[in-house]
Amino acid sequence: MFLENFKPIFKLLPEVKTPIHRQDFKEKLKWTAIVLVLYYFLTQIPLYGLSPAAVDQFAQLRAVMAGSFGSILTLGIGPIVTASIVLQLLVGAKILNLDLSKHEHKAMFQSTQKLLAIIITIFEAGVLVLTGSLVPIDTSFYGIMILQLVIGAVLILYLDEVVSKWGFGSGVGLFIAAGVAQTIIVGTFNFLPASAASTTASGILPAFIQSIIGGAPNFSILIPLIATIIVFLIAVYGECMRIEIPISHGQVRGHGRIRGSVGKYPLKFIYASNMPVILTSALLVNVSLLASVFQKIGFPIFGEVSGGRAISGIALWLTTPNSLGVLFTNPLRVLFYAIVFLGCCVLFSWLWVEISGSLNAKEVSKQLYNSGIQIPGFRSSKRQLYMIMKKYIPALTILGGLFVGILAFIADLTGALGGGTGVLLTVGIVYKLYEEIAQEQLMEMHPMLRKFLGND
Repeated sequence: MFLENFKPIFKLLPEVKTPIHRQDFKEKLKWTAIVLVLYYFLTQIPLYGLSPAAVDQFAQLRAVMAGSFGSILTLGIGPIVTASIVLQLLVGAKILNLDLSKHEHKAMFQSTQKLLAIIITIFEAGVLVLTGSLVPIDTSFYGIMILQLVIGAVLILYLDEVVSKWGFGSGVGLFIAAGVAQTIIVGTFNFLPASAASTTASGILPAFIQSIIGGAPNFSILIPLIATIIVFLIAVYGECMRIEIPISHGQVRGHGRIRGSVGKYPLKFIYASNMPVILTSALLVNVSLLASVFQKIGFPIFGEVSGGRAISGIALWLTTPNSLGVLFTNPLRVLFYAIVFLGCCVLFSWLWVEISGSLNAKEVSKQLYNSGIQIPGFRSSKRQLYMIMKKYIPALTILGGLFVGILAFIADLTGALGGGTGVLLTVGIVYKLYEEIAQEQLMEMHPMLRKFLGND
């Protein structure tokens, strides 16, 4: 295989040791907590040499990147996610011939992802500093700023590996949820003013209480908080929605079939998860990055950017409207953005399911057939399973992509804390983390379940 040529490089990459003993609940919880504390600590280390006048050009993608602007974790998990998406698409499209069910191929995939993430880290750090997205106080700080960004991203890479092997869930999910949770808590309860020239608290609840004390209650202050709660509840409801297909498991013996247990095969309503929103957000933010790059070389074909914000052209029209006021001042821009955003969410949802290699109707029906699964009342055949899955999966792919797109768009438009994408991601991450912790606690109480579930 092509990747075998990189084995000498893979051996040079440091690797977190896999535990050789069975971990109990307390040990997993301990490592997860340690990594979480380290993550918050790293977000407080400032980027040495960054100009105080620097503006976060990618604030709308900050929840997805799980980074902290102005710290050594400015890049966040961006390089890890990008490397993972690229490799999964290459494997799904059979450009890289890897069977992730095999231990050797899975190890090669992980090593390739780690190497690609480091390469992307160096590239992104160089682009952000050299194009002026991260403005240094002096040109002599270019090198040291790039080095700090690379160190921060590599630390996140290995902290993610620690959580994946020693803790609960994945580090990527943990960091996203931690960043969004911090944004929501600070944005709700912070009683400190946003600037020295202001006396109004930056937190929503303290600011609202101040308006009441002042004799003029300002209920519009509560809109972002209310929007956050509503989006959270709707997202939880969406995560719980399923289409359950009745199935039975049988074994063939001779010319007869022994019917096994009868159950249900669940298909999530949000079938492609939140990946469509992540990819769409990354695509639209890159338009602003390209606008700033072309503007610097004298060809502002994507529009003009000033102070890290798009002020004209297609870059402005594809910038997330994060205020209800834009709906009244420039409704055409909101409509145009909504059409593009929702269209991209549906498109990426379909592409992700079809190209990922394990979610489309053909692969799902193949996996079920190879596992001896059949649909009661139908003839047992791979084609019959495919026809039934074809009836549900494409529809769920489109409707699920449209659902998360509408939810993220409305949340962003109302200024929801943590951003619409951030809240959606956090709900999914916390829900899966809860299921994993509950399962681990159940196996601690009933050790026989560990053998039954294959986790011994």
